Amino acid sequence: MRAMDGRPDELSYDPRSWLGPVPGPAAKSPSPPPPPPRQSSRSARPLWLASAAVAVAGFATAYLARTPTQWAAPASAPATRAAPALASAEQRILNLASAADVGSSLSVLGIVPADANQAGRMAIARLGRDPGEIRLAVTADASGRQLRHAEITRADGSGIEIARKGQGALQATNLSAKLTRQMMFVRGELDGESFYSSAVAAGVADVLVDEFANAFRYDFDMQREVQPGDVFEAGFEQRMTPDGERVGQPELVYAGLTTNAKSRALYRFAGTGDGVAEWFDSAGKSSRRALMRTPVEAARISSGFGMRNHPILGFAKLHRGTDFAAPTGTPIFAAGDATVVFAGPKGPNGNFVKLRHDNGWETLYLHMNRIMPGVSVGGHVAQGQQIGEVGTTGRSTGPHLHYEVHIAGAPVDPLSIDTGQTRTLTGAMLARFRKVRDTIDARRAADGV
Repeated sequence: MRAMDGRPDELSYDPRSWLGPVPGPAAKSPSPPPPPPRQSSRSARPLWLASAAVAVAGFATAYLARTPTQWAAPASAPATRAAPALASAEQRILNLASAADVGSSLSVLGIVPADANQAGRMAIARLGRDPGEIRLAVTADASGRQLRHAEITRADGSGIEIARKGQGALQATNLSAKLTRQMMFVRGELDGESFYSSAVAAGVADVLVDEFANAFRYDFDMQREVQPGDVFEAGFEQRMTPDGERVGQPELVYAGLTTNAKSRALYRFAGTGDGVAEWFDSAGKSSRRALMRTPVEAARISSGFGMRNHPILGFAKLHRGTDFAAPTGTPIFAAGDATVVFAGPKGPNGNFVKLRHDNGWETLYLHMNRIMPGVSVGGHVAQGQQIGEVGTTGRSTGPHLHYEVHIAGAPVDPLSIDTGQTRTLTGAMLARFRKVRDTIDARRAADGV
């Protein structure tokens, strides 16, 4: 094809040249048509317009002659697309935020609404609506629409199994947790900061620190008798899934503490008929005493028992108890099981509580910020129960607890008395305890602790 005026950079005005060669049977191609006569640029414009008109007319003719299926506009997508049905015997596994998502998730998988809703209700009845990762494993029937089997479980394996028996209704079976207990031990030294920081640094879970300290509350004053460099040991049981994941809180089963003055090793054991666990030494003697060593935590002794110059009265006077300085609002605990003899304001004593214990001893708590509700004359309080808060009521120079112990009606130094052993295991109970103790000691030895 020659360009007009022999110039190769100008296009031909022949519309047939725009379409390129037309396919046909293999044959010798005809000679190209002769070039159009030379024309001036003024005369070329009508020919260009005529060619365009021919092309438009051809397009219009083809459009009117089209078949109904040609050039049809695509159909609009449906507003909601049905979920693909589960193939027969195909199992899908989903991880959900809670059991409340089971019904809607089954619907998304294509399970018929009746089955999806019923399975959702069963899951909620067993597992509740609270957030927590749920594993959903689903199998449909041959149609892929009816639920055949579903297993809905928590991380510990507890949950519910839903199955269809034949063509009947869905039936639910509760699943128990598939957990094992693993015993672990950690050992460390107290740093110069606190027992809490030392224990956590050694690997003791923070939720166990208070329980560890409470195990020794009858033997050690954790604020005054424990020093940096003292050695502690903690043993705890942790529930584990088959995949090795920890479930729930660990449980402290062994506590050891060695200072320059003494050493104690305690084993947790439920030695009573009500199943309440206590701490026992290796011989089966309870660590519990008739009285706690100190009835307030995280306090310092601001004044001890004995003669002193009274800070308000200005003359020498017997200080009949021990003062524990602590911020206002610090909890105060009953030193032992007791009956309330007095509870209320009493002159220089401020807000004041007096307890009489089963062995006849009495303990007195003065200058409280407030007395806890329910602590009233004639009532019973348990050892370790909060009975009030540190304050500075009555004749007081600052927030503190003035604490007294009376034996046979006479005041004694609370920090010098033997607080008394409560009980020792015997017979079958002692035999059971020894098995627990030996299991713990064997595991300690295996761990090299």
